[in-house]
Amino acid sequence: MLWTASQVLRKFSTSSNYYQNKLKLAIIGQSVFGQEVYSNLRKQGHKVVGVFTVPDKDGKADPLAVAAEKDGTPVFKFPRWRVKGKPIQEVVDAYKAVGAELNVLPFCSQFIPMNVIDNPRHGSIIYHPSLLPLHRGASAINWTLIHGDKKAGFTVFWADDGLDTGPILLQRECAVEPTDTVDTLYNRFLFPEGIKAMVESVKLIADGKAPRVPQTEEGASYEGIQKKSNAKVNLAQPAQDIHNWIRGHDKVPGAWTVIDGQAVTLYGSSMLGGSLPAGQPLEIAGAPQPGLVTKNGLVLYGTDGKALLVKNLQFDDGKMIPASKYFFSGESSSVELTADEEKMAEEIRDIWKGILSNVPAVEDTTDFFKSGAASMDVVRLVEEVKQKCAGVQLQNEDVYMATTFQDFIQMFVRKLRGEDQEEELVIDYATKEVNNMTVKMPTQCFINGKFEDAENGKSYNTINPTDGSVICKVSYASVGDVDRAVAAAKEAYDNGPWGKMNPRDRGSLLYKLADLMEEHQEELATIESIDSGAVYTLALKTHVGMSIQTFRYFAGWCDKIHGKTIPINQARPNRNLTFTKREPLGVCAIIIPWNYPLMMLAWKSAACLAAGNTLVLKPAQVTPLTALKFAELSAKAGIPKGVINILPGSGGMVGQRLCDHPDIRKLGFTGSTPIGKQIMKSCALSNLKKVSLELGGKSPLIIFSDCDMDKAVRMGMSSVYFNKGENCIAAGRLFVEESIHDEFISRVVEELKKMKIGDPLDRSTDHGPQNHKAHMDKLLEYCEVGLKEGATLVYGGKQVDRPGFFMEPTVFTHVEDHMFIAKEESFGPVMVVSKFKDGDVDGVLQRANATEYGLASGVFTRDINKAMYVSERLEAGTVFINTYNKTDVASPFGGFKQSGFGKDLGEDALLEYLKTKAVTVEY
Repeated sequence: MLWTASQVLRKFSTSSNYYQNKLKLAIIGQSVFGQEVYSNLRKQGHKVVGVFTVPDKDGKADPLAVAAEKDGTPVFKFPRWRVKGKPIQEVVDAYKAVGAELNVLPFCSQFIPMNVIDNPRHGSIIYHPSLLPLHRGASAINWTLIHGDKKAGFTVFWADDGLDTGPILLQRECAVEPTDTVDTLYNRFLFPEGIKAMVESVKLIADGKAPRVPQTEEGASYEGIQKKSNAKVNLAQPAQDIHNWIRGHDKVPGAWTVIDGQAVTLYGSSMLGGSLPAGQPLEIAGAPQPGLVTKNGLVLYGTDGKALLVKNLQFDDGKMIPASKYFFSGESSSVELTADEEKMAEEIRDIWKGILSNVPAVEDTTDFFKSGAASMDVVRLVEEVKQKCAGVQLQNEDVYMATTFQDFIQMFVRKLRGEDQEEELVIDYATKEVNNMTVKMPTQCFINGKFEDAENGKSYNTINPTDGSVICKVSYASVGDVDRAVAAAKEAYDNGPWGKMNPRDRGSLLYKLADLMEEHQEELATIESIDSGAVYTLALKTHVGMSIQTFRYFAGWCDKIHGKTIPINQARPNRNLTFTKREPLGVCAIIIPWNYPLMMLAWKSAACLAAGNTLVLKPAQVTPLTALKFAELSAKAGIPKGVINILPGSGGMVGQRLCDHPDIRKLGFTGSTPIGKQIMKSCALSNLKKVSLELGGKSPLIIFSDCDMDKAVRMGMSSVYFNKGENCIAAGRLFVEESIHDEFISRVVEELKKMKIGDPLDRSTDHGPQNHKAHMDKLLEYCEVGLKEGATLVYGGKQVDRPGFFMEPTVFTHVEDHMFIAKEESFGPVMVVSKFKDGDVDGVLQRANATEYGLASGVFTRDINKAMYVSERLEAGTVFINTYNKTDVASPFGGFKQSGFGKDLGEDALLEYLKTKAVTVEY
């Protein structure tokens, strides 16, 4: 939806020496890193004459190969270059035939012969993730952390026949943070800056300015490859060294130790200071003293008496759990019963016997439901146990979560002891006195039912667009936070009460959530106004009001999702039955934009939750606050932990990891078309996850001379300026019939002069600030392009002279079809008007459809036949006739062509979050 004007302007201002000093390159490597280096070098005008990468694995090509093959670049997939240390002649010959002037090795796991390395006239350059000569070898990032280096970085060096010993071309460095892991260091610095450095290195070589600085042996080190077999942690050392070892192996290959006779891998380490929380001792082989399982994780002690905290544990079977749950997982979850508890257990066994009269004996492994119990028996069991043991808090859902007698007793005893009580929701609020009220805004990530800081401790400022001031600091989620949130959502889906819950009960929780949103609607609207710039009255009615309606609408769908029976044709009639079932997909990811932060959340997540899925949601980085307030209300509504997870942060990090994560089965996105394309590609390459995309628009609005002029002016203005123009379906181009064109423009300008621009919290304000400064700047560039192309600026086109990010409502006329502003979306308060000849219905339709977008459209005419004719031929997902912006929770919403696919709202939206299973029975 958002156009980047600077990209277009760069096309007009490209310098004349762009195509000078370009090289013929051979790219030898693999991975996404290699792909990005390849793509960026081509953008710089270099010719890639050949890509040499690894063979396809399980039928899936390496990302570098995928990009090169798409571009038509020659791709070679050699499994090896040498045999028994000698080059394979056919491979070398194939390489030499491409005629490269320079070899670029961005990420290469193969041994390349020296007659290939030295073949080009410029030789070969390699990327290495360390500050050479330190940490020569394949596990350099690991050893940077293991050794506790204060600085990390990378080197681009000239290849030689040594082990990472060639002359240095350039180096870049960054500080190592206390909580850095291999992943955070790579994602934060080594990956993005490494790509830039490889491109810069090639430019230096092409310009004849590349240095060759010999590596010194002083400080040189070489450490071997880290594998699982040599990653066992030595616990008999200071705590800082243990922490460094664990984070240096997180996530690959994973530092491990022995607990209770089995290997357990440790993840998510951080140093502890101050007083330690209470916990349960845990013997660990080789540790100077027992560890401590606390509510925050597993505490380990070093030989210096200092402590560190481990968040997650993984067992040999691959199961990962929060370290705080060690004594409640697997075999270790059993609690020893006291004599009184044993007596009570036998009394409960008698209750089971009375209900399961068909079972000879109730054993520990007896399953309540497999033994024939029904839902009425659940109620009886719960009530009899509560009657026998007064005071115990037992619910029907508890039986579904503990179906065997042994598990039921364990659950019962924990409830009796009070061990199962939910922790109080602790919230680190940012509080403001604003709009005659106190607003309390959560500021942390919401993962597994808790608000907590980002794993790396990072935060960022969210800005009030009205005056540019900082509202508060918000946690900046990392890749590790995404993995934890997805794990929580998967656990909630696979084993939590959400999936086992009666659909009607699930609907009741969503109704309760809607009620809480309504109870807090003024606070939510105020937060939306200060965080996104939405005019308060609009925020109250639409941003928040429609969000509440959406949750109520989909809450009503929960117990109405079902399949159907199908009369299939088989050899033996009446001896078969085929039926379908609608089932949830599992863990879903949702990425929402900044123009309607809460409403876009509601449009997608309400359908997702009603269908029975769990979700991880990333709000826009610039507008996170209503999503975090929503997380608080969801917890208060009783939505089980792990069902909803909210991660504020960047699209490049959090959004990309959601696309790539193998445990996510569906991703819903609203945003720009270019980003939508990248998301679709990433989702396909990861695990072919289902995708729905609501993307950019250039919605046409056709105004005929026989329209109701008053209504056309009023609704035409609304079609452009509603929500400051930051509206997916905004009319991106108005076609006005020639005979009424001048009158229409005159009346629009007259109304614009009356429009009040100002503080969105002022109830009389018509037009608030644009969402953020970068968007404001792009709108100004958009207007500059329109003027340069020859369009007539009738009104506006400038920033308002006051603090904040206020843009004047703008009108362009005499816009011709070839102009940029006629084709591209402004996503702001810019009316783009073109004339069409009187009576030329088919001609204006052709012009209106001459776009790759197809989100919405509109037509104004009193002639119903003309209206229906036009609506049938407009290529858009929504057509408005004599109105605009009339969306409703029951009506499906989505685009055609490059405006995306899939629907929000209405029954159609549920289908985006369900899968259909066909079952055939022969009887």
